[in-house]
Amino acid sequence: MIGYEGHDVMAERVFSGMRQLPIFVPIGLVAMVCSQGIAAAADLQWSQDQGNHCNFVAPSSLTSGPTFWIGACVDGKASGEGMLRRRDGDKAGAAFFGRMKDGVPEIGVVDLSEGYKAGSFTDGDIGGQAESDPQNRIDAFRVAAEAARSVSTKYAAEKNARSARFYEELAKTLEQQTD
Repeated sequence: MIGYEGHDVMAERVFSGMRQLPIFVPIGLVAMVCSQGIAAAADLQWSQDQGNHCNFVAPSSLTSGPTFWIGACVDGKASGEGMLRRRDGDKAGAAFFGRMKDGVPEIGVVDLSEGYKAGSFTDGDIGGQAESDPQNRIDAFRVAAEAARSVSTKYAAEKNARSARFYEELAKTLEQQTD
């Protein structure tokens, strides 16, 4: 039989464990959410630019094929604003202009021969939502215009005036989509 002093010791152990519980619950929740994010990232189709060896996930509307990234490459992954461009033989194919984070598109525009797809990256593609939020589309075109400008600046720095002009004009066209 536990004496009175034994109950105090037992109660102290129980209650001290309960005081620590609030610390462990948030840690457990964060670990669970992060592991789901890692699993979702593992499901994405990763590619690598053969020139700069930067890794990225291309929106599915770009279709498969050799694709290159023009933009920053942080820790081996496409980051910030820039362009993913697919090559179709000796021709430039479809392109994504937008913002990347850790190699995964966040928001932007896919420029296809039949028009634009704009919005956030969900379910493996840009603008995959059936009813895209108008503000999201506006934001996507604004980010895409800035991305096209950054590509223009890169080509200007390389003394490639023709490509610099092309992407500057494209930036203006993308901006006009927000009017």
